[in-house]
Amino acid sequence: MSWTRNGETRSYHHGNLREALMQATLDLIAEKGIAGVTFAEAARRAGVSAAAPYRHFRDRDELLAAVATAGFERLSAALTAAWQNGKPTPAAAYERVGRAYLGFARTSAAEYAAMFESGLSSDAHEALKQAGERAFSVLREAAEVLVSHIPGPGRPPALMVALHTWSLAHGVASLFGRADGGRRRLPMPPEDLLEAAFLVYLKGLGAPSD
Repeated sequence: MSWTRNGETRSYHHGNLREALMQATLDLIAEKGIAGVTFAEAARRAGVSAAAPYRHFRDRDELLAAVATAGFERLSAALTAAWQNGKPTPAAAYERVGRAYLGFARTSAAEYAAMFESGLSSDAHEALKQAGERAFSVLREAAEVLVSHIPGPGRPPALMVALHTWSLAHGVASLFGRADGGRRRLPMPPEDLLEAAFLVYLKGLGAPSD
């Protein structure tokens, strides 16, 4: 069997049909958005019969969940690499994490859409739920380290800080950092906007900054 992508015909064996279907789904998202993904079209793009995907996926939602799960796993790896255990300072590392989030949203737009725009319930897809929690745990760890440097009894809960900064990064990425037509115009790089937002937020908390 084979499938064609960007004019290049690629063959696959039984062992990577799952991968071929997931790649076909990413291609569909990139071209048509989440609404343009159908089980039948993913099968056609992968060069297999309409019944073949059922060997690996129960339905369209399970296929999208697999794509989103892989996306969260890659996001988790990117955030972990950026955090570098909070070195050289927690504030500098925290900023890198934010930039890594924006970078992932820009370079992996189709995966990002599957992760956040597919409307899937994580409770119905355990692997997706766990992958999402692992990605968030990187932000949680970073927030815990950062919060530990805030003096006084007014130190905020690390979970709250992690949720706030995730919201900041996700908002900037979704509005201004996209690589598709949904990107809004901005008179500055989105990384600069996020850096300024982090600075204002962390300064308000009394957290150390660079």
